[in-house]
Amino acid sequence: MANRLAHSLSPYLRQHADNPVDWWEWGDDAFVEAARRDVPVLLSVGYAACHWCHVMAHESFEDADTAAGLNDRFVAIKVDREERPDVDAVYMAAVQGLTGQGGWPMTVFLTPTGEPFYAGTYYPPEPRHGMPSFRQVLDAVAEAWTDRRDGVVEQARAIAGAIGADDGGAVGARRPIVAVRASEPALDAAALDAAAATLAAEFDARHGGFGGAPKFPPSMALELLLRHHARTGDDASLAMVASTCEHMARGGIHDQLAGGFARYSVDATWAVPHFEKMLYDNAQLLRLHAHLHRSAEPGGPTAELARRVATSTAEFLLRDLRTGQGAFASALDADAPAEPGGRPEEGVSYVWTPVQLVDVLGEDDGAWAAAALGVTEAGTFEGGASTLRLPADPDDGERWLRVRATLLAARDTRPQPARDDKVVAAWNGLAIAALAEAGALLDRPDWVDAAVACAELLVNVHLDDGRLRRVSRDGVPGTAAGVLEDYADVADGFLALLQATGDPVWLTRAGALLDVVLDRFAAPGGGFFDTADDATDPRLATIRRPADPSDNAAPSGSSAAAGALLSYAALTGSRPHRAAAEAALAAVAPLAERAPRFAGWALAVAEAALAGPAEVAVVGPGDDPRTHTLLAAARGAGAPGAVVVAADPDDLGADAVPLLRDRPLLDGAPAAYVCRQFVCARPTGDPDELVALLDARHSPPSA
Repeated sequence: MANRLAHSLSPYLRQHADNPVDWWEWGDDAFVEAARRDVPVLLSVGYAACHWCHVMAHESFEDADTAAGLNDRFVAIKVDREERPDVDAVYMAAVQGLTGQGGWPMTVFLTPTGEPFYAGTYYPPEPRHGMPSFRQVLDAVAEAWTDRRDGVVEQARAIAGAIGADDGGAVGARRPIVAVRASEPALDAAALDAAAATLAAEFDARHGGFGGAPKFPPSMALELLLRHHARTGDDASLAMVASTCEHMARGGIHDQLAGGFARYSVDATWAVPHFEKMLYDNAQLLRLHAHLHRSAEPGGPTAELARRVATSTAEFLLRDLRTGQGAFASALDADAPAEPGGRPEEGVSYVWTPVQLVDVLGEDDGAWAAAALGVTEAGTFEGGASTLRLPADPDDGERWLRVRATLLAARDTRPQPARDDKVVAAWNGLAIAALAEAGALLDRPDWVDAAVACAELLVNVHLDDGRLRRVSRDGVPGTAAGVLEDYADVADGFLALLQATGDPVWLTRAGALLDVVLDRFAAPGGGFFDTADDATDPRLATIRRPADPSDNAAPSGSSAAAGALLSYAALTGSRPHRAAAEAALAAVAPLAERAPRFAGWALAVAEAALAGPAEVAVVGPGDDPRTHTLLAAARGAGAPGAVVVAADPDDLGADAVPLLRDRPLLDGAPAAYVCRQFVCARPTGDPDELVALLDARHSPPSA
């Protein structure tokens, strides 16, 4: 058979190139083939770092007998959800509507016209835990297609209709767009207070986080709580953030040796992770810890731990995920082969036994490290091994640094997880924003430089005649069109770079991306679709043009667009951008009020909108220490979603950022201007007065 996946851009698809399954990539050819053979389509969706995708591949797709039955009765299509989020979104709605839950690997059976009629996620090779085997599913679907075709087609049409309905008839269906005037925000103070109260009710006071196992890093919900604390002074909101971040930082979900966080913890105590490390998680967690450092008591234990975690997370991004072209790879795998040529196993790179610690460190340091890192004879992982945790800072800091370096060097000699070096535009946008903000806050210009290099890669490789490509690899762009989250997250990253570097080119570039958002993604009545009007797959469009407002592992396209549009409006005074942001927030309001954990970024953006957001222009010579003092005070104040830009008065020409225009020095000295929607307080040269003006609990008096 033709090996159709061998030359795919996607590392995930190439992982399946040698399967005995006769895989096709998503496209017209596969559906034409299904129609010619009069067989249904098996659509399998996953991603390169997905543990259970690997498991199902080993169990079923690598099995010759299973593959033979599949090839004989189906046309099999393999899709990388990270490369084609539009395909994933539409058929995930079918999975959720039919089963009440979703996840990856995703398994959907389609008619040759692309309509889903049966769906699920992982299927085992034999019946297990109430699940049918994959072969049983194949047999049942093939039998229904052959013997009950009319019923299958009717069901497929009904499912497609339910997915496409705007009445909530299927889980994941787009919510009706609610037109709300800017003076009457759908997510007002009462709604935001209620969301914080709901999160408090779901908070795990013992271990941090929300709910029980499994636990995912709730970065966006925690950002909401930080902004809620800034607006209201509510200490409970800040305490929830501090507790959750500390428990994650000290748990096995955090790589105690190399930095960075795993995707999630299988238990409620953050002890045992699934070990894949995703760019989008670590970018958000870097930004979150920089913000927590800013919000916590200066010099206190929470602030210092947050700084340390932010630093190690940034170092992980730059060391382990940065590509040769300067962007960031998508993920490190959960699995690695325990021995050369062996089957990949989860966690083999990361877990330790007491004996292994002694072998590397010697008796004294080995026993000391075991006590410090929670490594026991019983273990916390499979086979008596333990994940590494750091319940408390070791009392001998120098010893800890030496032990940590020795263990990391030894771990580096173990089999290492594969890296998915596909560059996803949206996730790199998140990384740019995180590195730029954290670099500016924590005085790490090298992080800002890395953000600039990444952004230049996106400009040079992903931008084609003003339009974004979703992915690239080794500096070669893929064919998949950028979706809403790509444009929004990259624009947000560019706006963060503007604020960190002062270079107005990033405002211009962000504005161009947001023009595409407004021109090509806008939905009637307000809000946004996830795909552009000229880049929606025609086959998907017959079912439903994707428009999912819910925040999941990363901000939804709608939430990200609202945030970028709001920041752009604050920097430029553009009312259309502000109105579009508010319409997007209005669209997500019903979800946000019902389930704030799944609208964390939308609610965080709503907090910024309620606070203004604050617009800060600092004007002063770049070589004047007073300029830098004012700039540091503005960045460190923590006003929700505040934009902060600075410039030398000699650089305030026609090309200057609009927020900076017509801002003279104050009696010949550097000055800061605090505004909200371009209504500004009197300028000040006093850092303490500047911080007071930025207190989100008070609006600055107009001049």
